Amino acid sequence: MATIFSICLLFTLYYITFSTFYSTVSGIFCEEINEGIAIKRVEKRSHLHFYFHDVISGKKPSAVKIAGPPNSSVYGFGATMMMDDALTEGPEISSKLVGRAQGMYALAAQEDVSLLMVMNLAFTEGTYNGSSISVVGRNPVFDDVREMPIVGGSGVFRFGRGYALAHTIWFDYNTGDATVEYNVYVSHY
Repeated sequence: MATIFSICLLFTLYYITFSTFYSTVSGIFCEEINEGIAIKRVEKRSHLHFYFHDVISGKKPSAVKIAGPPNSSVYGFGATMMMDDALTEGPEISSKLVGRAQGMYALAAQEDVSLLMVMNLAFTEGTYNGSSISVVGRNPVFDDVREMPIVGGSGVFRFGRGYALAHTIWFDYNTGDATVEYNVYVSHY
């Protein structure tokens, strides 16, 4: 009888010790991960100012039509353009290159000239080199200032959110080429 009692006691002690040890290790493991994430997640806000150059004309355009109704112009409803536009520090296309606007835009309105913009602002200079900001939104191009949402980012702009303000400073009605000033306000970690 004493032997059965001893075996039950040992088993109970083993079970209590093992389950307590296992729970403690598991709890510490979870706490360490949460603390590690909390330390790294300090929210920052950045303001970026640059110029976007959309070149449709010439021998080396930075935006080309990839879809749209047959026999329609670049400005017709449904026209869809793929772009790899230069982002520069100043308004001249020859000023310092700071990145590229890569993505597409489409004429999405029948009553006015409004674009659906889907683009990544991919930066190649300074602190932001290798980082990007994702913008998806409506761009009514003839409004003086247009606001588009920032829906994400990578690198420095991981978990990015905010808005981009676009203001056209030059537009050639004959070619469709344009220079647009951007002020981007982004919150990120």
